Amino acid sequence: MKMNELGRTGIKVSRLCLGTMTFGEQNTEAEGHRQMDMAVDHGVNFFDTAEGYSFPGKPETQGDSERIIGTWMKARGNRADVVIATKISGKSSERSHIRNGNLGFGREQVAEAVDLSLQRLQTDTIDLYQTHWPERKSNYFGKLDYAHVEDESLTSMEEQLSALAEQVKAGKIRAIGVCNETAWGVMKFLEIAERTGLDRISAIQNPYNLLCRQFEVGLSEVSIREDCGLLAYSPLGFGALSGKYIGGAAPAGSRHVLFPQFMRYFKPPGVMATEKYVTLAKDHGLDPAQMALAFVNSQRFLTATIIGATTQEQLAANLASEGMVLSDDVLAGIEALHTENSNPSP
Repeated sequence: MKMNELGRTGIKVSRLCLGTMTFGEQNTEAEGHRQMDMAVDHGVNFFDTAEGYSFPGKPETQGDSERIIGTWMKARGNRADVVIATKISGKSSERSHIRNGNLGFGREQVAEAVDLSLQRLQTDTIDLYQTHWPERKSNYFGKLDYAHVEDESLTSMEEQLSALAEQVKAGKIRAIGVCNETAWGVMKFLEIAERTGLDRISAIQNPYNLLCRQFEVGLSEVSIREDCGLLAYSPLGFGALSGKYIGGAAPAGSRHVLFPQFMRYFKPPGVMATEKYVTLAKDHGLDPAQMALAFVNSQRFLTATIIGATTQEQLAANLASEGMVLSDDVLAGIEALHTENSNPSP
């Protein structure tokens, strides 16, 4: 397993990270424990969760993903061997069940959220603590256009960094990161850190896959030049790039069948592009999911690819992508399809 440094922190993380948002919803505690055992056996030391998980967010399962990781670490006695990333939820009317709706990134909110996550994880320190999405209105979660909104009641970005830095100083978190951020947002946080001496963000967790490559515009340069690498989520586009939904197939128990409201990768342009990527993989004798993951794994701006699975078989196949190197012919085929349909699922 290739290991990468998390920003400039000295923390080494595996190039494959196990995402755990299904724990407590699609996966039981026992299944979650088995997945983490399998991941560790394959060299994974990096696990990603959030205070808002299980997915999709609802009161009944809020925090279950962190709880399951916590019981696993306690049972295995391996806290010192793994790197745990979690997230604080941003403002959202749909997340009012989290901390009584007291959402945002001010000092009291960050302190409360960190302490609750530590309790669920049964640990004293979180290795990477991330803001799940910006407080400000911006073009994330599939929005390409930026519609400016004057936000007078937001926590300033300097206060956000200061609130996180207080938790670092207290020894409760080791490093900080952002999710669903823009190039402007990342550079602004880095500028504030440089000017004030506050902690520097170490990673950007954004979507990145064959159907959704806008990270390459702006953010990829930021990642490389500023040592602030991508933690790529949805590398299989909600499972679409596995090919299991080709031809309108609807496998029982699959994520798209269970949660059809999430349509980012299932609109006509995405479906059309998926069919072509799956065909490309099969023409070269490759598993479509492994080809898609290998493409993400190969990017210079990447720190880790966040894989997720609901079965042991899926997880084993995803883990096997770590050793795959795509040929020049496959890469040329991918770029040809990208040129033909460059933004099917923003």
